[in-house]
This record gives sequence, structure tokens and C-alpha cells, in this order.
Amino acid sequence: MDPHVYNTLILSDLHLGAETSHAREATRVLKENRFERLILLGDIFADLNFARLTKEHWKFLGYIRKLSNPKRKIEVVWVEGNHDHGLANIMSHLVGVRVYQRYKWVYHGLRHIAVHGHQFDGFQVSRVTLSRVATSLYLLLQKLDFKSKPIARMIDRLNTRWLRMSSKVAEGALSYARHHGADRIFCGHTHEALHTEKDGIEYYNSGGWVDSRLTYLTIDEEGVQIHDYVENGERERADDRDSGEERGEADTALADLADDSGLLEDVEYEGVGR
Repeated sequence: MDPHVYNTLILSDLHLGAETSHAREATRVLKENRFERLILLGDIFADLNFARLTKEHWKFLGYIRKLSNPKRKIEVVWVEGNHDHGLANIMSHLVGVRVYQRYKWVYHGLRHIAVHGHQFDGFQVSRVTLSRVATSLYLLLQKLDFKSKPIARMIDRLNTRWLRMSSKVAEGALSYARHHGADRIFCGHTHEALHTEKDGIEYYNSGGWVDSRLTYLTIDEEGVQIHDYVENGERERADDRDSGEERGEADTALADLADDSGLLEDVEYEGVGR
């Protein structure tokens, strides 16, 4: 029997460069599933510092590059998140994908919109500089934290609840979808997988890949499903993941990926409102 092929797989908030990023597990999800479209729904990077990227982080980017090969006939879409800002033009060339701030498509007669979701986070919008400082301090804390990063993950969860991000983003997204005539809208940003519905419009959040719960979304003729990453019946232990010692290979990996990508080819940048 042929393996099931999803119309779309959505994954967000990998935060490559962060100590808590589960890049290895995310790569496995992409290898273990078949899909016609992949949407990277923002915050694929933690910040602009490529030196933070580990070997496993570069492997994830390399696999995205393979998926974007036209011979595979997979549409790979990158929706820019607030942490990706400033990297989109560079990385879209390296991995060969188009970058959007909003992506729209129609499937089974339903209109879909994918947007990262920070646009609906009032704190993020009004305090951009403060948010960037907080991100830098948070990444520093991850270095000082224990190996499995329990303190950093706890702070991430508390931050989501304190700012009420999940409900704020959901409310803003549903209003946005209604205004643009969409039947379904998909966001990331909050790191908390969620499904809610209002006035016939469905909202889904794809969750994230920096906490103990790792989630992604799939869309097919049966509908939308939130998946929890599980390996052999249980999640992989955090101390089985790659260590920061591999960061010394980042420069070589970047050079190899750039050489393979063919930087002379044009990859369009899709802005808001197009």
C-alpha cells in the first residue's frame, strides 16, 4: 500500500540557533511523511547569529534545500516570522524557497491563509526593540541552563501564559480571516498548538519545536489534524540531541549549502499585500 500523501504539512517555531531547538526531530518528521506542500510558518531561526547553528540545524536546512528541488514536485513555502526578519532574502536563496509574509491557497473549495501570528501580538508589535533584547537575554540563559534546558522551557511557557498570547493571536487571526474571506487560518508564534472555531471560521496554531511538546499540522481530504511528534512510543530525550560543540562546523556547512544552492538563481521575495 502506498503511504498516505498529505496536501499540506505545516511546521513552525523551530528557532534554529537556540539551545532548545529540536531540529533533528523536525527533520525526521519531514522525512517520515509525504506531502505536496510544506509550509514553514515562521521563526525558523532564533536570531541573526549563524554562529549559533549546530550541525543538526544545518542538516535541517539542507533537507529543506532537497525538498525544494523541482524534481520532487513539492511546493515549499516559508512564511516570515518576527525572529526571521532580516534573514529571509539570504536564506531563501540558500534553501531555494519563496518567502511570504502571508500565504493563501484554496483546497477542497476552502480558502486558507497562513501567517506567522506575531502581527496579532500587541506586545510584539509595539515593543520591537524590547522584544529583541529579551530574545538575546533568553538565548544567553539557554547557554547557562542545565543540559535539558528546564528553566528556559519553563520561562517560555510562562511567557505565553502571562502575555495571553494564545488567545490574543487566535482572536486577531480569526478577525483577519473574516476580513479576508478565509475559511481556515493557520498561525505559529505562541508555541502552543491549538484549534478553535468562531462563526464558521477555523483557527489552527501549529505549536513549536522548543518545548517538550513538539507539534505540527497536516491537511488532507479528511480535514486538519494536530500531530504530536512521537518516536518509538515516546519523545526523544533532550540529552540525546546534538550539543553546542558542533557549532564549529557552521562555517563549513554554510559554505557547502551555499555552493549547492546556486546563489545566482533568482528566488522571489513575496511581500505583504501581494
